[in-house]
Amino acid sequence: MIVNEEFLKKLRSHFELNIYEVKVWTALLSRGVAAAGELADISGVPRSRSYDVLENLEKKGFIIMKLGKPIKYIAVKPEEILKRIRKKVQEDADRQLSMLEKVNDTDIYREIELLYKQGIDKVEPSELSGVLKGRKNIYDHIKTLIANAEKSVCIMTTEKGLVRKVDLLKSVIKKAKASGVKIKVVAPVKELSFIPKEVRDAVELRASDENTKARFILVDGKELLFMLADDQDVHEAYDMGIWVKTPYFTQALSQMFELGWKGLKRM
Repeated sequence: MIVNEEFLKKLRSHFELNIYEVKVWTALLSRGVAAAGELADISGVPRSRSYDVLENLEKKGFIIMKLGKPIKYIAVKPEEILKRIRKKVQEDADRQLSMLEKVNDTDIYREIELLYKQGIDKVEPSELSGVLKGRKNIYDHIKTLIANAEKSVCIMTTEKGLVRKVDLLKSVIKKAKASGVKIKVVAPVKELSFIPKEVRDAVELRASDENTKARFILVDGKELLFMLADDQDVHEAYDMGIWVKTPYFTQALSQMFELGWKGLKRM
């Protein structure tokens, strides 16, 4: 049986199976019912490994062992497998959340909080900087910056960047606005129909030149996060940002931002 390698790779990722498991599983799906030897021949998995693989698939609920001799296996309907996986993911998530909620009130948590506070007090402000790799990590940090903002957040981004931020940051932006934080956004956009009203009400938005490619965020005149590449030229997995906690440099950039802000078109 010839199965596209890209298809197998996607199945491995979606269903958390190893390469032998996904090969045997797809072989069984194509047959409906089959014996271990037949599946080994179809899938190309060594016969010495096929029984272990089938046992693992059975434990995971992907297949059922048929009664009788010779021993054969039946493929479980994919729809049923998805239901089981959803249930397991939900149960695992609920268990993790429950554990994390309990950790907050433990002596262990209080000790690590104390360790952090004692350690961070000894760090020079100039040393509070870091590299963020991957767009997911960048946006997680942006959420933290906005959530902890006390007075102001200034954002300059691209059109695509604004679309992403509206989708990923709308909740934290609304909370920041409710806390009295003033949020200004500059982006090369011509219309705002893609931005929900609650987000438009929470920020002041002005349009920059269409060639603007800068991407950065300034928070309270103290912290700065800026990206190192054009988001049109870099894959999200390789996007990179630099975070710096430096009032002197951030305030200087904030002053430049405000000077440019005055000359931009209100949206």
